[in-house]
Amino acid sequence: MKDVKVCVLRIEGTNCEDEAYQAFAAVGASPEKVHLKQLLGQCPSDLKRDLGSYDILMLPGGFSAGDYVRAGAIFAARMKSGLKKEVVRFVEDGRPVIGICNGFQILVELGLLPAMDGTMSEAPEAALYTNDSGRFECRPTLLKVEKRGGVFTSELPLGSMVMYPSAHAEGKLMFPRGRQHKMLERLLENDQVMFRYVDPDGRYAGYPWCPNGSLHNIAGICNPAGNVLGMMPHPERVLRRETHPDWTRSEWREDGDGLSLFRSAVRSVR
Repeated sequence: MKDVKVCVLRIEGTNCEDEAYQAFAAVGASPEKVHLKQLLGQCPSDLKRDLGSYDILMLPGGFSAGDYVRAGAIFAARMKSGLKKEVVRFVEDGRPVIGICNGFQILVELGLLPAMDGTMSEAPEAALYTNDSGRFECRPTLLKVEKRGGVFTSELPLGSMVMYPSAHAEGKLMFPRGRQHKMLERLLENDQVMFRYVDPDGRYAGYPWCPNGSLHNIAGICNPAGNVLGMMPHPERVLRRETHPDWTRSEWREDGDGLSLFRSAVRSVR
């Protein structure tokens, strides 16, 4: 069986790399926490790493570079200036890229999402804006799986519901003014919507079930090829049933809801 190597990429302010590492380790992959400087060669030679030697790229959550300028903007700018060719090659080779919370914001700033007209756009085509509530929202959120099969949802049936916690202040997916409807149409036509926020009955509902006011209740999207995923909720925080808020009052399988997503990603490259 192939040893799947995962690059869990971080800079200053990243704070979910440990959970991301544990998620991939739990499904039999070989994750490594890598600082961006190691890929850029800005470190001692024995610490240098090559992005091309990994099978999966993971961008965890946090507040990279303090979220100055815009959430994820500084991390993305550093990647684009020093690793653009390597990142584009990684994606075009079909290798999975996952960005969660701040990682989603980074992928949007990089132009890897929604990427409707090419692998990486020169400028961001979308934004993850301040929550409608104007505050940090931290709670369990229910999501409906909107994409059948593929790299990240091969173990998640279409229309099924999962619980992934949300914890963010800027998670409202938006497109440029005057182009929102057209961009949403293209997103749906391309089958790029992965997850949408729902209430306990599976209905697309507003606040608090949708914690940010995101367009079309969107919680996660992928690129047209399906190998780049960005989402605001945190599947890496529900790897075991004990991490579900109702685990003592309901019958839950041993695995938490989040494990299937990481298992799907690893199996896609084995």
